[in-house]
Amino acid sequence: MADVVESMKACAVNPLKMSQPLGASLAFLGLDACMPVMHGSQGCTSFGLVLLVRHFREAIPLQTTAMDEVTAVLGGYENIEAALLNIRKRAAPKVIAICSTGLTETEGDDVDGYLVTVRKRKPELNDTEIVYVSTPDYVGAFEDGYRHAITGIVNALVKALPTVANQVTLLPGSHLSPGDIDELREVIEAFGFDVIVLPDISGSLDGHIAPDWRGTTLGGTTLAEIRAAGASAFTIGVGEQTRDGAEALHAIAGTSFEVFGRLTGLEPNDRLLQLLAQRSGRPVPAKYRRQRSQLLDAMLDGHFYTGGIKVAIGAEPDLLFAVGSMLHEMGAQLRCCISTTRSPAHALLPADQVVIGDLEDMERAAADCDLLITHSHGRQMAEHLQKPLFRIGFPVFDRVGNAHRRYVGYRGTMNLIFEIANLMIEQIPHHDPGDWPLPQAAIDLAARDPAREANIPVVAAGA
Repeated sequence: MADVVESMKACAVNPLKMSQPLGASLAFLGLDACMPVMHGSQGCTSFGLVLLVRHFREAIPLQTTAMDEVTAVLGGYENIEAALLNIRKRAAPKVIAICSTGLTETEGDDVDGYLVTVRKRKPELNDTEIVYVSTPDYVGAFEDGYRHAITGIVNALVKALPTVANQVTLLPGSHLSPGDIDELREVIEAFGFDVIVLPDISGSLDGHIAPDWRGTTLGGTTLAEIRAAGASAFTIGVGEQTRDGAEALHAIAGTSFEVFGRLTGLEPNDRLLQLLAQRSGRPVPAKYRRQRSQLLDAMLDGHFYTGGIKVAIGAEPDLLFAVGSMLHEMGAQLRCCISTTRSPAHALLPADQVVIGDLEDMERAAADCDLLITHSHGRQMAEHLQKPLFRIGFPVFDRVGNAHRRYVGYRGTMNLIFEIANLMIEQIPHHDPGDWPLPQAAIDLAARDPAREANIPVVAAGA
C-alpha cells in the first residue's frame, strides 16, 4: 500500500493534471448526437478544445456559454438559455451535456434551477435531453470530471427496466482509448453478451472518416442504448473512477456490478474471463486461451529488459495503477509515482509513495530512474534528464494513432510490454545489431536449464 502525500508548493510548475471540465467533456463526447457545453468563459472551452483536437486529431464538437465580466456578476441564466436555443437550432442534438467551470462555480450559478426555468420558458427544448454535472476546475482532476459525468448521465437518463439476461453494461475509465474499448467489447461479445458501452468514444473518436457532418458527435452510445442500460443483467466497470456510475446503476435498476481496478496484466484479465464464463455458462473461447499463452511468453521475453529498471510514472490514478502494477509484475521498481488527485486506486499500487503533484516534482525525483512514463508534456523533462520517455495518458499530441493504441486484455498487455521493452532495448549501447549480447538474465537462465540453452538465439535478444 502506497502512502499518499501532497506536494506543498505554492503553485504548479509544468502541470501534470488536466481539469475536471475537460474530463467530463471527454465522457460526453462518447454519447451519440451529443453537444458538450462548458458553462464558463470562451477561454476555458478553447483551451480544452485544443488539447482534445491535438490528442485525437479529430474535429471536436464543444460549445461554451461564453460568460464575460458582466454575466459573471449578474448570473449566467441568459447565457445558458441562449446557448441551449442556439445549439438546438443549429445542430439539433439529441443530448446537450453541460459541465460547469471554476468561473461559474465560484460565482455560484444554480444551473439545476436555471434548467427547470428554461424548460418552462422554452417548451421547444422539451424534445432535447439535457444533462448537467458540477465540475469545478479548481479542485479534482481529469479523472474526477469523467467520473462525475458518468454518474450524471446515469442519474439523468437511465430508468429501471425488465432485465435482459444477455445484456451487459460496460463502464470504461477515462484512461481507456477507443481501441481499448473495442478490445473489451470483443472479449465480452465472445461469451454471447450484448454490450452497452457507456460512454463509448470508440464510436465517436476512433479515427474514422464520417459519412456525414451534423455538428454534434458522430457516433457513441445512443440515447436509446443509455436508457436500455437499466435492463442490463450486470455492469462491468474498468477503473475506480467508474464505481460511482456502477453504484448509481445499481441504485436505479438493481444491477449487480464488478469494478476491475485494471485490465492491463495477466491476473485481472483472468478474473474478467472467469466472470464472463460464470455469467454466460460458456467456456473461455480457445482464442483467449491462446492469447493468454502468448502473453506469458511475452512476459518472459520482455522481463529481460524491464527486470530491475527504475521507473518514474506521472499519470491519473487509474492509469498509474494499471501501468505501474504491470511493470511491477515485470520486475521493475516503481521509484517515483506522481498522480493528479486522490483515489482508492493508490492504496493498491505496489509502491512506497504516491505524490499528488506536477511534472516538476517528477523531474526532481526521477534523476536516477531508467524510464519516464507520462503524457507529452513530459518531453522537456525527458530532454533535461536525458532519459527515455514512454508517452501515455492524455494528452499525447506529438504522436499519431492514440485512438488505436490497445493496452488492455491479453493482447493489449502484450503490446504494452513489447513497446516498453523495445524502448529499453534502444538504450543499450551497440554498434551492430548482430553484435548484441544476450542479457545476463538469459545467460543465467540457460545455465540453470541446459535443455533451454539450445532454444536461445545466439545473436538475438529475447526468449
